[in-house]
Amino acid sequence: MFDIGANLTHRALRPGYRDLLNAATATGVNDISITAAHPDNTRLALAMIEAADSQVVLTTTTGLHPHLAAQYTPAMGQRMRSYAAHPAVAAIGETGLDYFRMLASVSEQQQSFRAQLDLACELNMPVFLHQRDAHSDFVAILRDYRPHLCKVVVHCFTDSRAALEDYLALNCYIGITGWICDIKRGAILRQLVADIPDDSLLLETDAPYLLPPEALQNNWTDPQLVQLSQRYGRNNLPHYLPLVLRQVAVCREQQTAHLAQLTTANARAFFGGRHLCHERAQ
Repeated sequence: MFDIGANLTHRALRPGYRDLLNAATATGVNDISITAAHPDNTRLALAMIEAADSQVVLTTTTGLHPHLAAQYTPAMGQRMRSYAAHPAVAAIGETGLDYFRMLASVSEQQQSFRAQLDLACELNMPVFLHQRDAHSDFVAILRDYRPHLCKVVVHCFTDSRAALEDYLALNCYIGITGWICDIKRGAILRQLVADIPDDSLLLETDAPYLLPPEALQNNWTDPQLVQLSQRYGRNNLPHYLPLVLRQVAVCREQQTAHLAQLTTANARAFFGGRHLCHERAQ
């Protein structure tokens, strides 16, 4: 399996990330992309990747989350450009719009978003996108840029059928998290996930966020996994990705092994080579 978004540089996860990588391997998670919400996270992620002694293949991103958009400057954009040259940096992001918390103004968010899309277009790199309560502005900007972007994933999709149709019409990948495992909050998503084409579906934990409720039941047979679950409490972890996989498989009426194979292939295509970008955009 491939976890397309885990925030391993988060203070809750970073100190024990080697143990988490070993646990991921034990549950079949062979690839993880470390999400960067700020260029400082990219710096930390690259140091972790250099130091990791694990069978898990690690990549990362470089970008600025919309919550932090007020911090964007041209100098920060140059930092992103510099990090993007590293072979382990596979996408621009996490970037987008978030009008739910409004930790940056609309104009600051849109300016930062457009600047990062400009960079992705220039460098021919995939983009890892975030949207919450901002669909109208988000999709309008994305439509402007989509002809010039290679690969796009709208990560942590939790929105409406209309939003899903907009993203699929723009040939976007759709990232599904543990939100789908929540009986109440995930009800709409469980209805929509079957409508995502096989070649557009990606899976992620968004660790340490969006913990699947089932993870708290500690139904692990491996003592290491039991210990980690107890140590990290309500923090989501990469080795919980199989819980997301199983719920998505049920909703789509697909076998888990088949779903694991196709989502892993999709993720490797997304993160695995800039020379493939224009093929996806066609």
